[in-house]
Amino acid sequence: MTATTFTPPKAITTANTSAWWKGIALVAVIAGTALAAAKTPLANQIGLGALTLAIITGIIAGNTFFPRIAHHTAEGVDFSKSNLLRWGIMLYGFRITFQQVAGVGWQGVLTDVVMLTLTFGLALLIGIRLLKLDRQTVILIGAGSSICGAAAILATEPVIRAQAHKVSVAVATVVVFGTLAMFLYPMVYPYLEMTAHQYGLFVGSTVHEVAQVVGAGQAVNDVAGNTAVIEKMLRVMMLAPFLLALSLVGFTNQRTDGKETERQGGITVPWFAVIFLAISGLNSFHVIPTTVVDILVGLDTVLLTMAMAALGLRTHIGAIKQAGAKPLILAALLFVFLTVGGYFVNRGLILLFA
Repeated sequence: MTATTFTPPKAITTANTSAWWKGIALVAVIAGTALAAAKTPLANQIGLGALTLAIITGIIAGNTFFPRIAHHTAEGVDFSKSNLLRWGIMLYGFRITFQQVAGVGWQGVLTDVVMLTLTFGLALLIGIRLLKLDRQTVILIGAGSSICGAAAILATEPVIRAQAHKVSVAVATVVVFGTLAMFLYPMVYPYLEMTAHQYGLFVGSTVHEVAQVVGAGQAVNDVAGNTAVIEKMLRVMMLAPFLLALSLVGFTNQRTDGKETERQGGITVPWFAVIFLAISGLNSFHVIPTTVVDILVGLDTVLLTMAMAALGLRTHIGAIKQAGAKPLILAALLFVFLTVGGYFVNRGLILLFA
C-alpha cells in the first residue's frame, strides 16, 4: 500500500495567474446562478438542486461559448474540477454525525449496508458482464445509484480518474431516475402497507439524491421526511468506506484508445475520504459552534456547486452521445431494483426487527 499523501494545489505562476482567476470567476458565476435558481419554487417542486443545475448550466456553456475562451480560463476551471471538489467532499462531513446512526437504529444501518452492497454489485454484474460497458462508467453509475447521487459520483471520479463526459453521463442518470422516484414513491405509499417511519427508511435507503429524498419523504408527512433524511445521511456516511474499499480492489482503467490497462503501482488511498470520515466524527462531538458548522456547510455547498459547474464546462455533448443508450439502460435496471428490490429488502428487515 502506498502512503497516503496530501497533494497541494499546483503552484500558480505569473504566466497562468490571469487564467486561474478568470476560470475561477467563470465557474463562480455559473455556480452562483445555479445556487440562486435552486431556491426558486419551480426547482424545489421538481427536485432540482444546485449541483444538478450547475452541471446543466456548465454543459450548456461548455458547448457554446466556453471553447472560445478556454485558453483564457483553463487553469481556474481545472482547479475547480479537481481541488475544489476534494475540499467539498471533505467538508461534506459537517452535514452528518454518528448520532444519526442511532436515530434509525440497527435496522436502518443494516438496510443501507444491504442496499449499497446489492445495488453496486448488481451494477458491476449488469454493466460489465451483460452490457459490456467500460468500468469507469459502471462504477460511477453504481456509486451514484447506491450511495448519494451526484455527490458520490463526484467523490468517486478522482479515485478512478474518470473522464469528464462519463461523470456527466452518470450524473444525468441520477437526475432522471432520482426525480422519477421522488414523484413515484408518494403516489404508491398508500399501497405499501408501511408506517410513516418505515416508509422513511425505504425512501432514505433507495432514492438517489438528498434533495429527492426530502421531496419524497415530506410529501407524506414530517415523520416520514425526517426519518428519510436521517437514513439518507447514514447512507452518505458510507461514502468514505466505499471509496477506501474501491481503492483497495484492483480495477482496470479505460484508455482513450479503447484498450484497458491495469492500474500500476500500489494502492492509492483517497485522503479526502479519510478526512471526510474524520470530520464526521468530530462533528459528532458537537465541539464546533452551530453557527460555524452552518457556515462550513454553506461553504461546502458552494465548493461542490463550483466543481459541478467546472465539470460541465469540460463536458462535450459529442462525448456523451458516444456513450449511447447502455448507461441509461444500466441506470434504469438499477432504478427498478432500488424501488422493487428495495421494498422487499425493507419489508424483510421490518419482519426481522419486529
